[in-house]
Amino acid sequence: MDFTVDAFLRRLQDSAQAPLVMGILNLTPDSFSDGGRWLDARGRVRVEEALEEVQRMAGQGAELIDLGGESTRPGALPPTPEEELERVLPLLEALREKPCAFISVDTQRAEVARRAADLGAVLINDVGAGGRDAKLWPLVAERGLPYVLMHMQGQPQDMQRAPRYGNVVAEVEAFHREGVRRLEALGLDRHRILVDPGIGFGKNLGHNRALLRELSTLPGTSLMVGASRKRFIAGIEEAEKAPISTAGERLGGSVAAALWAARQGARVLRVHDVADTVQALRVWRWLEA
Repeated sequence: MDFTVDAFLRRLQDSAQAPLVMGILNLTPDSFSDGGRWLDARGRVRVEEALEEVQRMAGQGAELIDLGGESTRPGALPPTPEEELERVLPLLEALREKPCAFISVDTQRAEVARRAADLGAVLINDVGAGGRDAKLWPLVAERGLPYVLMHMQGQPQDMQRAPRYGNVVAEVEAFHREGVRRLEALGLDRHRILVDPGIGFGKNLGHNRALLRELSTLPGTSLMVGASRKRFIAGIEEAEKAPISTAGERLGGSVAAALWAARQGARVLRVHDVADTVQALRVWRWLEA
């Protein structure tokens, strides 16, 4: 099969098809949902097991897999560049030999993005919107790499302490418009830019609700939404005085948010529970047809 950038863009922009389901694989010791799952006692990635997980998710219907070497959960500290490369590159090398899906790399660093693209990654998913590494935007523009422009207020270390907006939808929309403009000015075609409102990244429960309700107003040619297993689901439960779920107990809320995002026009859904999301999308599209 063809897992090149051009093939990815054709699939992304084919609105007759369902949104792409992006399976999440965190190669970190401290991600909020699956931290440490793919590392050995010395902190090294168990490549064969991680490769099997990618293949499992692809078999369940994930057309895109997001590999992350840095946790961005609230309070997380960044790894060194060397640590991030050591987590991501071995699996990318294995996937080059056994391709089974489009590969995205969740990174804020130009060097990681460059080496990932050399090994076949077709998407750079940057939660920092170019703020961590000034070389990242020129790199993706020069190489024409599809790129996710995500909104985050603050940094993972402090983003959930006291997020504040005048009008969260208007401010996130303005952030994306300016980011798309600047990326285009560098030479990156707007059809290669995805926007992500950053659910849970410097937002409280009300901010997340407002953004999810207004997804269709956000600018950009393609929308990506990652609401899977996030704390806002437990926030809803807390507000309604229901039992509070842990991250692994949020399947129902995650699928509901994914279907809502798809209904609002999202083209990529970033999820932990691939099979359930794919099944839900299949039934929803069957009913809508």
